[in-house]
Amino acid sequence: MSQLLTIVSNINKLPSPLKGKTLSMFFGRVIPFAGTANVQIEELNQERSVLVLKNKKRVQNHIKGVHAAAMALLAESATGFLCGMNCPDDKLLLIKSMNLNYVRRAKGNLTAVAELSEAERQLMVDQDKGEVSVKITVTDEDNKEPVECEMIWAWVPKKRSK
Repeated sequence: MSQLLTIVSNINKLPSPLKGKTLSMFFGRVIPFAGTANVQIEELNQERSVLVLKNKKRVQNHIKGVHAAAMALLAESATGFLCGMNCPDDKLLLIKSMNLNYVRRAKGNLTAVAELSEAERQLMVDQDKGEVSVKITVTDEDNKEPVECEMIWAWVPKKRSK
């Protein structure tokens, strides 16, 4: 079991208005870059994560849209938090590959939804090392995808064998 899963499960017991704010504050402290960008967590459990990035000045590019690097941060955070919920504490979770294709100009706030199947979650428990391509969709306020993402996460044992 993951210590992160325990912490998030306890936070998810809070009343609805407090859950998202508390999760966002917690992850903003654990991962300072996500906190600096003010990535907001709307939902986080073992199967799914939903994160929002508001189109505010701190994450904007020169044309007042969400910067490409901020879009990458949002997608990486949504998939990373989700994998972290499922990766046991005796394994080290690492981003292996991040592929983003920017296909249209984003309009307004962005929402990232990441999902892991039961089989993918079980791989993290059963295999000492491995990798998974996490299903991720990033949409803007028009419910269109400004970026197509592929995030591959890998895990290895924390202690190396001699």
